[in-house]
Amino acid sequence: MPATTILSTQDPNAIPVAFEVLNEGGLIAFPTDTVYGLAASISQPDAIKKLFLVKGREWTKAIAVLIGSLEQLSLVTSTLPPGAVDLAARFWPGALTLIVPRHPSLPALISPLPTIGVRMPNHPFALELLHQTGPLATTSANRSKQTNSHTAQDVLNQLNGKVDLILDGGACPGSVPSTVVDCTVPELRVLREGAIPSKDLFLIK
Repeated sequence: MPATTILSTQDPNAIPVAFEVLNEGGLIAFPTDTVYGLAASISQPDAIKKLFLVKGREWTKAIAVLIGSLEQLSLVTSTLPPGAVDLAARFWPGALTLIVPRHPSLPALISPLPTIGVRMPNHPFALELLHQTGPLATTSANRSKQTNSHTAQDVLNQLNGKVDLILDGGACPGSVPSTVVDCTVPELRVLREGAIPSKDLFLIK
C-alpha cells in the first residue's frame, strides 16, 4: 500500500500537487472551517467510487460538493431555489450545506437522488484550493462511524495509505460539521443540526 504524501498548506506546491492528484483520479484531504474533508474531482466517477470505498460509506448516502465561489454553483445545480439563494447570501462562506437540485452533468454515483448538497467553506486555503480545482465531491476525512478529523494527524491515523495527499493546515478552527438544510421542499427543512443553530436560520419558530 503506497504511503500518503503530506504537504503543508503553506507549501507553494500544495495546490499544484493537489490539482495533479485530483486530475489523475486520486483523493486528497484538506482543512475546512469545520473538519478535514476528503475529496475527489466531480469529473472523475472512478475517484468518487474510491471515495465511497475508502470511507466505507454506504452507496445510498450522497456525497456533498464544496465550491469556491458562487459562480461555480452553475456546475453543481441547474436550478437554485429562492430559499437557497437567501441562505447562501446570508451564510456563505460558512458552515451551511444546502440541498438543491443536482446538475444532470454530475456523475450519478455522487447522489442516488435528483438532489445534491453544496457548501462554500469559510476557510482561506480551502477557498483558494477550490478556486483552482473547481467544485469537489467532499465528505469528512474519516472512516464511516468514526470520529471526525480535526487535524492532519487525525486523517493520517484513519486513512494512511488510502488517501493520496493530505494538506496539513493545522487544527480546523471549528469542530462541528455543517448544518444541512433541504431547499427543494416548499418549507425549508433542517436535516442535520450543525455549526449554525437552526434558530439562527429563522427556519424553526
